[in-house]
Amino acid sequence: MAMREAELTEQLWGDSAGAGVIFVSRVQHLEFSLACRGLVCVSRDRKPNTLVQVAALDVCEQSLLAFSSTEIVQGTRDPLFLTGVAFPPQCPILEETVIKLSVYDVKDKSANNSTFLGSATFSVADLLKSRDQQISLNLRSSDDLEAVGTVVVSRMKMGEIEDGEVDHMATDIQAQKCALVCESLHGTTNDKDYGPLMSALFKNPVCKVYRFQTLDSKWMLVREQMAESTLSFTIPKQLITLHIQEDSRRIQELKDLGELSPHWDNLRREVISRYDQVIRSYQETLEELDKLTGPSFKPSCSKAQKYLEFIPINLHTQRMRVTCPRKTDAFYDIITVGAPAAHFQGFKSGGLQKLLSRYESEKKSYSTAYQCIYYSPEQTAKAREVLGSLSELQPLISSLADRLLQAAQQRSVDALRDTLKSLAEKTEQFVHALKDELVKSALLALHAARPGYISKTQTHTPPPLHLQTEMPQTPSHTGAEPDAAVCINMDEVQTPNKEEQLAAVTLERQDSIPHYKEYDEEEWDRVWASVAKSLNCVIALVDKLQEQDNNNQESTPDQALADVITSHNPTGEWREQLSPLVASLKECVTEVGDRAQKSMTFILLQEAVCSIPQGLFLQQRRDVVFSQALSALACGFVMRLYAGLEDKGFLQQLHLVGLVAQFESLLSTYSEEIGMLEDMETGISDLNRVTFRITEAKSDDPAELQPVVSGRRDYYTVEIPLPQQSFQIIPPELQEGKPLQIFPVLFNVGINEQQTIAERFGDISLQERINQRNFEILDGYFKTLSDKVPSECLPCFQTQMDVKELLETLGQNVVTKKRKNVEILWLAGTICRRLNGIRFTSCKSAKDRTSMSVTLEQCALLRDEHQLSKDYFIRALDCMRSPRS
Repeated sequence: MAMREAELTEQLWGDSAGAGVIFVSRVQHLEFSLACRGLVCVSRDRKPNTLVQVAALDVCEQSLLAFSSTEIVQGTRDPLFLTGVAFPPQCPILEETVIKLSVYDVKDKSANNSTFLGSATFSVADLLKSRDQQISLNLRSSDDLEAVGTVVVSRMKMGEIEDGEVDHMATDIQAQKCALVCESLHGTTNDKDYGPLMSALFKNPVCKVYRFQTLDSKWMLVREQMAESTLSFTIPKQLITLHIQEDSRRIQELKDLGELSPHWDNLRREVISRYDQVIRSYQETLEELDKLTGPSFKPSCSKAQKYLEFIPINLHTQRMRVTCPRKTDAFYDIITVGAPAAHFQGFKSGGLQKLLSRYESEKKSYSTAYQCIYYSPEQTAKAREVLGSLSELQPLISSLADRLLQAAQQRSVDALRDTLKSLAEKTEQFVHALKDELVKSALLALHAARPGYISKTQTHTPPPLHLQTEMPQTPSHTGAEPDAAVCINMDEVQTPNKEEQLAAVTLERQDSIPHYKEYDEEEWDRVWASVAKSLNCVIALVDKLQEQDNNNQESTPDQALADVITSHNPTGEWREQLSPLVASLKECVTEVGDRAQKSMTFILLQEAVCSIPQGLFLQQRRDVVFSQALSALACGFVMRLYAGLEDKGFLQQLHLVGLVAQFESLLSTYSEEIGMLEDMETGISDLNRVTFRITEAKSDDPAELQPVVSGRRDYYTVEIPLPQQSFQIIPPELQEGKPLQIFPVLFNVGINEQQTIAERFGDISLQERINQRNFEILDGYFKTLSDKVPSECLPCFQTQMDVKELLETLGQNVVTKKRKNVEILWLAGTICRRLNGIRFTSCKSAKDRTSMSVTLEQCALLRDEHQLSKDYFIRALDCMRSPRS
């Protein structure tokens, strides 16, 4: 093949050497189809297996711009090729550009054994200026002595299909009812697919265009478009940065625990050392990723490279757009990606599902060995949740308290009322976040880890008398629920004088937990309830101030009221009265937050201590898998959002319920692919921790349209910026930044030879469990959707079976013992499309099995929804699967 290309280049240069060139306007989107007639073989009693190779010469640079070739059409002297030719925009195709067509008879495809039949050349101007933009050229043999047939070149006009054009196509070569196909490296001429939104995130599109016959002998135009996504790298890099920040904060929190006993201090040092190792590893990975240039995807050959382990394999978008005469265009999107898994780390010990299960059972024994308390995964998750709530609510409460004082300074009744309402809501959230026995038990455990800990069985010296002062007895201090403290009837509250207010809400300034006495378990209840009491005092005073102000306005004439305000209520008096109470509230929140933060950090310290042998390794593995899964999800969400910006029903569904993201997996349950599937199951499940928000981009610059990830390992938010013009047309709920939910589901059916072995001699229980569990999730999503969203919001399809019937059939299939039951995948994919969902297809590397699945699904959609002729189903499938296209 290389020799043939060199020969072609030499011939082209020879043909045009010394030619004077006058440059004219550049030709955009040049696409043409090919057909041959009357081909003559060397052996005249044999019909050729024909292949056409295409080369273009830039007559200015004297360089070969592009190579392309058709598929092989076997056993005919008049082949009409399904694969056409197109040149990408980066190729400077001018009217004077010379194109050479070389026709070969391929005798043995496997051995690449072919015979040159003849060639022809033409300029782009010849094609554009010809009648109907179609030319017929004589093919000349290598010695240029005889004609060996003709080649017909027809320019492809991409756009709406008119009946006249269709009829012309059908009668052009009546001997063969074949589709016309144009393969393009630059995409379609449809601007909607290449606007600023799409071009900002999707790069290097490759497009193929087909024309297939329908049952009523009409013709449909089908465009396949595949593109890379910049999110393959931008999402993982943001996640790695967030992991580094989170682990750095965790180290600081461990250091802020204060003085610990020698045993616990040594363990803390070891845990900090392990966190440092993880941070350094992530920093090195980030540095390597920042150096990368080139394609926007990771090929499967790079899956064993460590610094690329966070990057999804072969993440691509695929869109099929269908245009039929007198019908609205339809499009079908799918995301293809290699199985989200820790390919670099390997699968000798299994995947995350098995490793995490084993880790939890081993952690109990490690907790005994290290003298730790065993905390369940739910408890450690709760600890992280509390820490997250503290980090979010504490600064917010402080900010609202300052705004309340500012409103009091300005004597703005409306601002005072609104700010107080927000302050009360956030403070109540703060109090309720700490309403958990886990916090109390963790404080006791932390007390026991302090130096000089004295248990109840030990004799201890009573504390000094001045530290034995009890808090004033209030409903919140006598064992009442904190809710009662927050919800006290303000009408019954007698506002105390300033001295009583301060005495009631000021906490004793002392260490979080005293080191020299037995820990008072009831102390936390008193400290915690003091936040609610402080809030009540603030509310009571604000209500009283507003009531006095209203009474003054009702009983005093306007001028007299002005005099009274000037003489007795100088500007700032409200602020002066509120300042001590607000300061006490902030002090209480800080004190309680500090204690709770240290107790939760101590829980995470114990978890890290128990997991020193492998826990952080598993966290790294989980980070890697989640990064790949989130990159794919973000890509699919963005593509689905862009496509539905003008669909009011879709946008209503998006903010009322959210979207289902259906992952189709073709992994076998045999050998290392079991580990991949276990990784993938955990990674897809972890996507439940993700929500999306839509924001308005600062500009239309591509850099401003990149999604932004924020949050921590327990909860992430992905912000999707939209240009101003697009942002203004979405519903107000979306404009306000409402969190948008995603419901990820995974269905797996192995289809390769290894799956045959697994089903006959192995274990497929993992696949059965995954399918059953995710069917329940999908069924629950549909019930919620049916309750909240009108059926009119969902897309319409030609097939009559409704979603409820499809779900019933899917439910029957997931419990049926049937080998390679691909019906599960077809049903799940159909349901996803009918629910406006996001479709994903994966295998090990998103190549062979994935491409077979995607092309079969596309042809099935053409058959079921667009009446693809039965005679064209196999032809369409072969055309889409052709390795040369």
